[in-house]
Amino acid sequence: MSARAVWQPAYIGIGSNLETPRLQVRRAWERLKELPRTRAVRCSPLYRSRPFGPLAQPEFVNAVAGLLTRLDARALLGQLKAIESAFGRPSDGPRWGPRIIDLDLLVCGGERRAEPDLLVPHPGIVERNFVLYPLADLAPDLDVPGLGRVIELKARVAAEGLWRLEEPEPH
Repeated sequence: MSARAVWQPAYIGIGSNLETPRLQVRRAWERLKELPRTRAVRCSPLYRSRPFGPLAQPEFVNAVAGLLTRLDARALLGQLKAIESAFGRPSDGPRWGPRIIDLDLLVCGGERRAEPDLLVPHPGIVERNFVLYPLADLAPDLDVPGLGRVIELKARVAAEGLWRLEEPEPH
């Protein structure tokens, strides 16, 4: 597992639309707190959102987790995939389909990677209100490498189909 010598911020998108989604998002946050060489700092409020993509499915519950980590993007992504697997998410499910848990590596420090299995920052950030609104709750002034400041990106995306469910969890 690759590691960095310095702590860097990382942001993880969390989503679920199966098996009591609010509970699954909270369970994922608890699992993120257990990651090696990582400190879970804060979780955004929960949001309900319409499904993204062409498949008919239940609404999602979404949040964003703010972490400090010494893991690089590849190692952190490996940890996220392991959590998804532990939750019972198949690795070969339909794209944009229903899922018990979805963990997306949104930003990892200043890293920019465009590899077949690792895109950082996440390319969907700029168009997804269910990512930008909770991310703005945590880090409105974050400069997403190559994309811009979160608050400016959020201003370009309507809140249509997105509902805030509750206040942030205690730290």
